[in-house]
Amino acid sequence: MAKTAMVIARIEPELKKDSAKVLKRLGISVTEAINLFLSQVRLQKGLPFDVKIPNKTTLKAMKDADEGRNLSAYSSVDDFVKKMRA
Repeated sequence: MAKTAMVIARIEPELKKDSAKVLKRLGISVTEAINLFLSQVRLQKGLPFDVKIPNKTTLKAMKDADEGRNLSAYSSVDDFVKKMRA
């Protein structure tokens, strides 16, 4: 049997619950997700994603999206691409 080390972390209960639901749908446990994360940290010699502080415009867009405001709908990918290129 492989040796293991225990990791103890304090996280918000709602974060743990919501994350566990997502991971379950992906077919992996929280422990497996933590192992994947730490493996990527080791492999990439850093965080496996960019950590940035969003500017005011981005924060507003994120809040609007969370609250379902100012959303756009497109009938096709082509329509979306045309809008983005305009």
